[in-house]
Amino acid sequence: MNLFTPAEVAKNYIAAGKTKVHLPVSKMFLLAVLAGMFIGIGGVGATTAAVSVTQASVGKFLGACVFPGGLTMVLLAGSELFTGNTLLVIPLLEKEISPAGMLKNWVVVYIGNFAGGLLTAAGIVYSHQAGLFGNQMAVSVISAAAGKCTLTFGDALIRGILCNFLVCIAVWISFAAKDAAGKIAGLFFPIMMFVLCGFEHSVANMYYISAGIFAKGIPAYAEAAAEAGVNLDAVSWGNFLGTNLLPVTIGNIIGGAVCVGCVYWFVYLRKDS
Repeated sequence: MNLFTPAEVAKNYIAAGKTKVHLPVSKMFLLAVLAGMFIGIGGVGATTAAVSVTQASVGKFLGACVFPGGLTMVLLAGSELFTGNTLLVIPLLEKEISPAGMLKNWVVVYIGNFAGGLLTAAGIVYSHQAGLFGNQMAVSVISAAAGKCTLTFGDALIRGILCNFLVCIAVWISFAAKDAAGKIAGLFFPIMMFVLCGFEHSVANMYYISAGIFAKGIPAYAEAAAEAGVNLDAVSWGNFLGTNLLPVTIGNIIGGAVCVGCVYWFVYLRKDS
């Protein structure tokens, strides 16, 4: 059989989760930086593919088909991603890890992911890669950041839940596959759908909104975005952290830990009394 059953995936994740929690902090952080960069590079590729397509729906579809490359690198190259690690609730409920161990992993990985997203954002803006297509790449980057920074708390929360439900399903399917091709095929469609639907991923936003803020600081990019009618005032660190990242992170935890992790633990691992 080329796939692990869902029950086997649940059992296998316990060992994987214990390994994640017991990583030395230095290694955990570096692997998290890599994951933040991988997801950010997926975002760069998605924007680059979509920006020159005049029909918005087609451009969004193309970008959604490219973005799964980010999670492919996360899962196959080896790294630590906060949103996927919300599944650590499974070994927690099995009493194989402690709440303190899980929270330490979440905090260290979250900070490392943020660092990786910032590095990628700075790289594409200050290398002037964002100037592609007559600065239209920069306009797209700033516009995306503005849209994310003007969501209501409730909208960002719900989109965060829906996003990480799909991301953790993608991770779950990848754990079911026994070879690289199966893992890539399995994760592709859930990730494509979350991007296509416009759901909110905290780690992706660490890249997307940071890139928008950095690009806004380049006069030529800001001028092009203003001419395109982008709300530049919305693109700020305050709106990024408070209006977007806070509710999206809460939503991602609910979507991954509760809607996937707790449900699958209850179905496949909980001992019936």
